[in-house]
Amino acid sequence: MEMTVSRAERAWLRSMRMHVSHWGATNGLIWLHLAKTLIAAFLAMGIAMKLEIPAPRTAMATVFVLMQPLSGMVLSKSFYRVLGTLAGAIAAVALGALFPQQASLYVVGMSLWVALCTAAAIRYRSFQWYAFVLAGYTAALIGIPTVLNPDGLFIAALNRGAEVLLGILCSGLVSAIVFPQWSGTRLKHMRRERFANFSTFAARSLTEDIDATAFRARYGEFVDSVVGFETTRAFASFEDPDIRARTKRLARLNSDFMDLCTRLHALHRFMSRVGMSDRARIVGIVTPFAQELAHLIAVHSDPAMVDDIYVGEKAASVATFRNMLSAQARAALNDTGELLNEEEQLDFDTAIELLEAFASGYVRYAQTYVSLAYQRHALEDTEVKYVVKTNRYVVLLTFVTTAVILGTIGAFWLSSDWPSGGYAIIGAAATAALSSNSPKPARFCMQMAGGAVAATAMGYLALAFLYPNITGFPLLCYVLAPLLGFGAFLATRPKLTGYGVSFCIFFCVLAGPDNVIHYMPQQLLNNGLALTISMLACALAFAVVFPVEIPWRLAALTRDLRGQVRLTCTALPDGLKEIFQSSTHDMMSQLRALAPQHPKGYDDALLWMLAVLEIGHAAIDLRTENRDAHFVTIIRPEWLALTDRTMGKLSRLFDDPTKANLTQCIAAIDAQIGVAGNMLDELYGATHKIQQVRRMRACLRFMRSTLIDKEAPFHFR
Repeated sequence: MEMTVSRAERAWLRSMRMHVSHWGATNGLIWLHLAKTLIAAFLAMGIAMKLEIPAPRTAMATVFVLMQPLSGMVLSKSFYRVLGTLAGAIAAVALGALFPQQASLYVVGMSLWVALCTAAAIRYRSFQWYAFVLAGYTAALIGIPTVLNPDGLFIAALNRGAEVLLGILCSGLVSAIVFPQWSGTRLKHMRRERFANFSTFAARSLTEDIDATAFRARYGEFVDSVVGFETTRAFASFEDPDIRARTKRLARLNSDFMDLCTRLHALHRFMSRVGMSDRARIVGIVTPFAQELAHLIAVHSDPAMVDDIYVGEKAASVATFRNMLSAQARAALNDTGELLNEEEQLDFDTAIELLEAFASGYVRYAQTYVSLAYQRHALEDTEVKYVVKTNRYVVLLTFVTTAVILGTIGAFWLSSDWPSGGYAIIGAAATAALSSNSPKPARFCMQMAGGAVAATAMGYLALAFLYPNITGFPLLCYVLAPLLGFGAFLATRPKLTGYGVSFCIFFCVLAGPDNVIHYMPQQLLNNGLALTISMLACALAFAVVFPVEIPWRLAALTRDLRGQVRLTCTALPDGLKEIFQSSTHDMMSQLRALAPQHPKGYDDALLWMLAVLEIGHAAIDLRTENRDAHFVTIIRPEWLALTDRTMGKLSRLFDDPTKANLTQCIAAIDAQIGVAGNMLDELYGATHKIQQVRRMRACLRFMRSTLIDKEAPFHFR
């Protein structure tokens, strides 16, 4: 009986440990983040009061804007916030020097500066976005309250800088010391899990007939992982010197992963198209080799067991398979005794080349993965660029919208002598900047307006009833903790972020405690009303006057996405693949952000992305082979002209995807395929040169198969 009880107790304790561990890995991290945020905010407030800094509330607001779950995110955000704050302070002082005693011109200059910073923020995303946002918002925060009293501008800039830097210091200190959550650890988990998940999916796609829709859905998840990995890499380098020593290899790992995903989709779609045609027996010849490769790359163990040795063994096995693939596949074809016609031979050669290209991509990806185990490596000397692109019309419209909103509110303030008009401009500047990166800015502005209303109400309650009855700093923290903690909790909820961010920031701005508290609730209400009106004005502008939401934004992004093909057909080949891949995936991540609002448009855009990636990769490969195969121009002097003609037709097709352009493009590709076939007949015995021509012909054949695919976007117009 005692043994039975003991076993039951052990089972109960094991169950409790599992539940506690699960809570710690999920909701526990949220509560830890909230606790660290409040500690940092109260630390900043206490130090500011002790040093008698004029506005401790600004240091508190800085903490709520700055704190993130991961330490690297806080450090990188702090770095860009310092830059933005300095730029904003300099801009405020410079505008004051240019327009002394000229309030109207100062407001015009400030409106243009904030609009320029907001437009730059949407052009340069990630944490660079934050630097531009702060450069505009800080300038307004410093300059607008002193626009009618320019003598205090320089002192206000110094005080604001000190308050912001104090908030930055407290945020970084608490994040790095109190149960730190390191970005480098998250990055290691991400690359290990991505390797295991992709290998498993790739092995399945090589052996099973996965539906095209399901394949595209999984591909979209891989797109998200590319952008997420690049962002995590960027801010992990701020906290970990080991990550900084490997940052170029991590960038290459992400680039190799993008290339590998495209290779897999190209192979999968080509085999599906051949399998549904009258040349299906080619699939039967190639399938055993695809199954062998699937067996080599499949990950059967727990992702946590995937280490550098395991990945290195995978790379070696796949490299051996790749080296033997072409010879073994052609020997297997000869053993069947079947004679292939010209079309079947083309498809066979293309399938083998695609399978070999995927295996080569997998080996590169695995080898880059393994290289991260070393502190120093030759790959660290190579540069891989990650390029972000934003539609220029979106950037221009953001600039115009922000300038008009601030200019209108500023004109009303100066003409009506509105006492709280300065707060309205500050609120509009903050709202326009923070909503610039949102796929639905009008909704985000409405959420911020709701947060401002709640902040005003709670601020009135604190100023009228709580502060007069508080004695001592500990009691002040105790009273403020539930209010600010609730706002910080809302900020962690994706659908309620606007409410939480607005509440925390503007509660501190409106009713945050100062060294000497001025009990003027009517002024608080007026300022809160001004903030709310400014946010509603932003929402109205984004929804009615200058709508930046779909469908025109989706169409503009899709048009830019198609324009990537012209880049692959005309730009210099050196480094082109990395630039093409990163910018294409970046645009697709922007389109994915719009997906919940316009699923049909997103599906069309995803089809265009896959077509752009497949054609773009094939075009780059063809041009690279042309550069390396110098003998081609000797045998066929017209070859380079044919390539230029094909590239021109491809560019025109994606710029203007009409049926006539599609027909002309296919005809140009067919003509070049014919010339490539004649070259093969003339290169009898020159094995290396034959292999190069086969690769070029396979690129052309794959382009043609993509263009005639009934699921390609060309056939939906």
